[in-house]
Amino acid sequence: MPQNPERRAHLLRLMAMLLLAFGLAAPAKPSFAQAAGHVRVKILKAGLLVGGGAGRGVLTYRGKTYPFKITGLSFGITAGVTVGRLDGWASDISDVSDFAGTYSSVGGGFALVGGVNGVHLRNEKGVTMVLQGPKAGLELAANISQITIALR
Repeated sequence: MPQNPERRAHLLRLMAMLLLAFGLAAPAKPSFAQAAGHVRVKILKAGLLVGGGAGRGVLTYRGKTYPFKITGLSFGITAGVTVGRLDGWASDISDVSDFAGTYSSVGGGFALVGGVNGVHLRNEKGVTMVLQGPKAGLELAANISQITIALR
């Protein structure tokens, strides 16, 4: 480094600009820290005051498929029986093991022979699922739900 302070400052600024320019020109690498996965679920729900449900699904995450089972309870106004197929996304997954856990939601719905179901869920690890799809049966619901997902 030169002994002249002005020249030294000028060289430091030039090096900083070159490093910045190189950093902006470098191709961006995708971040896999938190990725989204595609989710498909088939579920059967039934209840009178307290509801219950069970089903199976598949998570497609980073090119691999992970089957899972789902069980759940709902508390509130629940009456009826429905069968549904849900399709959507799970986001904020750092590792596939984050997908398993207990999810909570507050919601409601109505179905008479056929209808559309939608749900927004979040688990204790911060994974969020947004699912929607058709359902068939008879149901009236306004409740708090908790479902548990276990990878198989």
